[in-house]
Amino acid sequence: MTTSHELFQRAQEVLPGGVNSPVRAFGSVGREPLFIDQAAGPWLWDVEGNRYLDFVGSWGPLIFGHAYEPVLAAVEEAAKKGLSYGAPTAAEVEMAELMCCLVPSLEMVRMVSSGTEAVMSALRVARGYTGRELIVKFQGCYHGHADAMLVQAGSGAATFGVPDSAGVPAAIAQQTITVPYNDLAAVQQVFREQGQEIAAVIVEPVAANMGVVLPEEGFLAGLREITAHYGALLIFDEVITGFRLGLDGAQGYFGVQPDLSTFGKIIGGGLPVGAFGGRREVMSEVAPLGKVYQAGTLSGNPVAMAAGLCTLKSLQEQPSIYEQLASKGKRLAEGLRAIFQEAKIPVTVNQIGSLCCLFFTAGPVNNYADAKQSDTERYKKYFNAMLERGIYLSPSQFEALFLSAAHTADHIEWVLEAVQEIVEGGLLAWREF
Repeated sequence: MTTSHELFQRAQEVLPGGVNSPVRAFGSVGREPLFIDQAAGPWLWDVEGNRYLDFVGSWGPLIFGHAYEPVLAAVEEAAKKGLSYGAPTAAEVEMAELMCCLVPSLEMVRMVSSGTEAVMSALRVARGYTGRELIVKFQGCYHGHADAMLVQAGSGAATFGVPDSAGVPAAIAQQTITVPYNDLAAVQQVFREQGQEIAAVIVEPVAANMGVVLPEEGFLAGLREITAHYGALLIFDEVITGFRLGLDGAQGYFGVQPDLSTFGKIIGGGLPVGAFGGRREVMSEVAPLGKVYQAGTLSGNPVAMAAGLCTLKSLQEQPSIYEQLASKGKRLAEGLRAIFQEAKIPVTVNQIGSLCCLFFTAGPVNNYADAKQSDTERYKKYFNAMLERGIYLSPSQFEALFLSAAHTADHIEWVLEAVQEIVEGGLLAWREF
């Protein structure tokens, strides 16, 4: 039997760090990654046959759980006809029509192959439409690994970005201005100083890549007002929240319509897909209609479209799923708070719908600076203790926990019982490590 350790040793010889994405590395939790063999419903099995209750869910797309039978059937049927054509198909038209039907801000959509590609393209469209170059993003919000988005904030309320990765030219990073999430005053200041040069503000309406951080009341509406006043575009990055918080995404949940939106995760049903779309006037700038070039050989891939269409249609047919997911999320969050409060261990639990995050800090956590106060050493101990009990969480403090329809109320109670056991064992007692 091949073990995860053996595979990791081999992988390190041929893959940088032994993984194909840094988020899969387990370095921050002090161990080697598990290599997964199969999955079904809420469960994962590693190559050694160990079973885990999964709360990563491939980082969000599997809202019905792993190996959802209707999606598997749709994929099999599509694959039998061919894996890729490099030509238009009915499925991509149907997908675009369905997305435009479900999300009020969408009038036209362009399919791509990843969330990063969707964001990169949306920013190009915003610049082409407005004739401006600067982009405003928020510290701690992740929008893929395009050069312009790999920036970090400096000191002060707002600062020009500096490269957050080797290989990113400083000149590109300097076209991105980074401000703190939930800080409307900082956004207003930036626009007062350079509003006529700003093409767009891009934001995760619920920040889900610094843990889970909710927008404060009026924050998203304030961004809508500021961008409209200065003639800049508002872009919602709904790669995670799209079709997870509701059929109309976070923009429907909060009642704020952006000019452009980016999507991924759920619209691929587990396969690689992304999309960007928005107002017809703006999207008409995209080639071949307009002068903003964007292309992709595998865009609108028929097998991926089949998986995504099946997922969205299943969500349409089961509208109560969102209420059920939110109920399970609320029970998990309240249970975690109660356990740690009784043990006098300061934590903050942020939750919305099927997204949740436990921070080892007294909080509150309203932005990236707050999130970074979390005790990552304590999270490492928590992660490993949960893994030992068969519960698979993100190997990073700064990622969301994803609930799916495959998780039952009993699964939630099992998690809470495991946490209670860990806390009572004293592993997470509030002391200096």
